Amino acid sequence: MRDAFHEQLQHLTDRMVEMANLVEVAVREGTGALLEADARRAERVIAADAQIDRLQSLVEERTFEQLALQQPVASDLRALVAALRMVADLERMGDLAEHVAKIARMRYPECAIPAELHDTIAEMGSVAERMVHKVAETVRSSDVTQAVDLVAEDDQMDRLRRSLFHIVLDKDWSHGVEAAIDIALLGRYYERIADHAVSMARRVIYLVTGDVPVRSS
Repeated sequence: MRDAFHEQLQHLTDRMVEMANLVEVAVREGTGALLEADARRAERVIAADAQIDRLQSLVEERTFEQLALQQPVASDLRALVAALRMVADLERMGDLAEHVAKIARMRYPECAIPAELHDTIAEMGSVAERMVHKVAETVRSSDVTQAVDLVAEDDQMDRLRRSLFHIVLDKDWSHGVEAAIDIALLGRYYERIADHAVSMARRVIYLVTGDVPVRSS
């Protein structure tokens, strides 16, 4: 019975890693669609979100089955509850990547990103993609060191978002209100992807060590 339960836990972990891999692709492709004003690429990201949603539903269904059938306690219960929360984080990250793609589609055939912000948005996309990749590896391996590194990496995303606001709020901003709103939203989307990755890393740390990581200021 215990072996079967742990096989199910491994199955849940595998599906979460699969979700994270799909989210990583969505972030990369959504950013590419945004920077290159590529409507077809944006449409692929938007359509692919359904697969992430299906995996979330599958993991939730299997998790609730284990909660009902096994009545787990202690570390096993923590693992199942963490799985429910982490798939919610992954689903939300997928939605955020989809939102990025929708801005690209909405502004097509124009590029939504002014030239002076191209590098900053590209870097935000790269940081978000890297964090999602790391969270997949962290969930797969339960590597606490990697999880701690991922938590620290969120600072870079925060700095990038602040730099966006400095440019948009500068008196020399010449791209109008509509572009400013797009940039503000995009900054928020990328920041929230990073926040969800950090949330997942913290859950892994808690599952492995039993300690709740102290949040950085």
